[in-house]
Amino acid sequence: MTRKICFQPIGMIHSPYRRPEDAPRRPRSFPAAKATVTVFPRYRAGLRDLRGFSHVLLVYCLHLSQGYELVCRPFLGRRRRGVFATRSPRRPNPIGISVVRLLKVRKDGLDVSHVDMVDGSPLLDIKPYVPETGPRERVKLGWLEMELRKLEAARDDDRA
Repeated sequence: MTRKICFQPIGMIHSPYRRPEDAPRRPRSFPAAKATVTVFPRYRAGLRDLRGFSHVLLVYCLHLSQGYELVCRPFLGRRRRGVFATRSPRRPNPIGISVVRLLKVRKDGLDVSHVDMVDGSPLLDIKPYVPETGPRERVKLGWLEMELRKLEAARDDDRA
């Protein structure tokens, strides 16, 4: 049985990126990219006890994404891949998830860095990032492993 699922934003993300094409594809490479997260007044009590975490997961709506492709060409690689094997923003449900560094917890929200989301992205949820809740065995990255190795090799060549 399929039913409609509706979410209400709990806040808004304010980032330096105005357009999707401006946002970094690999936010780890852009540590200086900072954003503020404003949490709407009725949800601010939920920020309690978030201090002390170094990273949080932001779940947000990819509000500028239009339509979707089930097979697409990802940022890394030349072959077309199934959308669920990529991080493409053009998805059946335009939901983004990013791990960001938590810089400060304010009364009305957060200051974060290492961001890749577009300004004005509606915030759906905040969760503390807890690596211990992830898998304990070696994580495999499928087709992406080879592309990341090529990227690192090219980066090493550029530095020589």
